[in-house]
Amino acid sequence: MFTIVNKMKIIEIATLRQAQGKLARNDIFCIWYNGWMKASDLTFEDTDQIIKLLRNGKVGVMPTDTIYGVVGSALNPETVEKIYVLRQREKDKPFIILISSIDDLKKFEVKPTKEQRDFLEKNWPNPLSVVLAVNAEKLKYLHRGKNSLAFRMPKNKWLLKILKRVGPLVAPSANPAGAKPAETTKEAKEYFGSAVSFHIDGGQLKSKPSTIIRLLDDGTKIVLREGGFRV
Repeated sequence: MFTIVNKMKIIEIATLRQAQGKLARNDIFCIWYNGWMKASDLTFEDTDQIIKLLRNGKVGVMPTDTIYGVVGSALNPETVEKIYVLRQREKDKPFIILISSIDDLKKFEVKPTKEQRDFLEKNWPNPLSVVLAVNAEKLKYLHRGKNSLAFRMPKNKWLLKILKRVGPLVAPSANPAGAKPAETTKEAKEYFGSAVSFHIDGGQLKSKPSTIIRLLDDGTKIVLREGGFRV
């Protein structure tokens, strides 16, 4: 099974990202240092500790509303870049962003039209990721020049509680690019080990990914990926 736990591999990946102009030297040291530290094994009862870690820019692996995800604050550029490094994600592919309410879209300078809002109010929360236009230059670290982002309001009370207190999270699947998504904490640890700050065991998770649609201003829906929700 493919793994990036090896500390020299972490340094190699981070150095590559620095060469691409995505990481500063101190970021590389932080990622290298995290490779030597032990990740915390947390539970759903450790909500306050999880919230504190995420607010402080830490990255962890935990269950989402679909599968295990590598999660971190969507409003912290350094955290987002760290997740790109850990997952060896193609630099021009944006992450899906988890939000707690439609009002969270304001944080990304998104103002839904009436038609868009009506659709979102009717269909969220659900395993439905909706691509909306995002043109703000300051958010380029998220939209990667695509000028759009996919948002999802998860149908999971515990996760919504975390999102309400921490803010929006990026949460790509828990696997390096090209590898099979982790279905258990054990598999996630084989991928990421102590390169993340914490792991939360939610048992075996194996489900369809979210459905992804593009939602135009007039309410027109374009299905980009069929998943666990039928539009």
